[in-house]
Amino acid sequence: MNRLTIRARLTLVYGGLFLLAGLLLLAVTYALLYQRLSAHTLVAGTAGDLPPGLAAPPKGDAMYVKQIKENVTNETGQVLLTQGGIALGVIALAATAFGWLIAGRLLQPLHQVTATARRIADAPDRGLHERIALDGPRDEVKQLADTFDVMLARLDEAFDGQRRFIANASHELRTPLTLNRTLLEVAIDPDNASPELRHLGRTLLAVNARHEQLIDGLLLLARSERTVTDRSFVDLADIVEHVTAQLPPGKATVDCSPQEAPTTGNAVLLERLVHNLVENGVRHNLPDGGWVHVTSGSRPDGTVAVTVSNTGPAVPRYEVPRLFEPFRRFGPERIAGVPGAGLGLSIVRAVARAHGGSVHAEPRDGGGLVVTVILPTAPPDGGGFPT
Repeated sequence: MNRLTIRARLTLVYGGLFLLAGLLLLAVTYALLYQRLSAHTLVAGTAGDLPPGLAAPPKGDAMYVKQIKENVTNETGQVLLTQGGIALGVIALAATAFGWLIAGRLLQPLHQVTATARRIADAPDRGLHERIALDGPRDEVKQLADTFDVMLARLDEAFDGQRRFIANASHELRTPLTLNRTLLEVAIDPDNASPELRHLGRTLLAVNARHEQLIDGLLLLARSERTVTDRSFVDLADIVEHVTAQLPPGKATVDCSPQEAPTTGNAVLLERLVHNLVENGVRHNLPDGGWVHVTSGSRPDGTVAVTVSNTGPAVPRYEVPRLFEPFRRFGPERIAGVPGAGLGLSIVRAVARAHGGSVHAEPRDGGGLVVTVILPTAPPDGGGFPT
């Protein structure tokens, strides 16, 4: 019963109540009719038991008349039950069908609420701007839809305010950091600074660079969490080739197997997505002899994908979802002083969602991760957003 829809349950309730009421009505009718017919049963030699206006039958015929009367009573009751049961069944089926239609009509506003909620779930950022705007009488369903609209408006305002705050704060912080970097570079001039001062200056420059990287990451994250509306044709294979070719030599060997993967979106953000994936694979790798493999291509379900796999430390499966949260690192990478700001995979997820896609990671046998970004494929005309 719990697996049935509300419409099916309402239909069963309507049909069951109607059938129960019909059976009760049929039973009462049968009882009244049987009582009425039994009251007029002829009893031999008893004139008082006869209907008004009829003379008493001869004594020898009294039992015969009584038997006929009982037969008529029983036959009438059987006909009532049979014909009434058939009529009740037909009307019950009709009432059930009518109840199905009425229940569907009454639940139609809930379907609109469900459809809006599903669109919001599929596109969290873009969906927050949608509203149900249900028309109709101010009943319980209308109140539910209006409350849902108020909740969406508050969530939309909260998320927009959060993004504006991050962007404004990041912009305000970049100016003093740029000034600090300039002053430090001047202060550690080899012609005027002592070795101790130059060492201190280089340390402060590294700290300043880390802060600049963190602010740039916050700016990019705030921008990436908005749905991309201005789209152009992009082949992810070109981005994979470009990113892997621009990487400086590192502790891990990077190779790629790009295949055509047409999509639409912001080329700069998609390049940053691939760059973060590859950089993350290089940074979190073995001390020596590690590798990173990057692939791209189309999938049978009509989407395109970029996959980055690497060697590295073993990552428990339960830790994988946390790696996509801002400022989250795994194991020793959580300590201060390591490269990176802890925003790489967070930016990857934000960019993927802004393009209508998704990202997921799986631990690789032997250590490391296999991270896959799935995006919608480009339409045949090469523009717009695929529906």
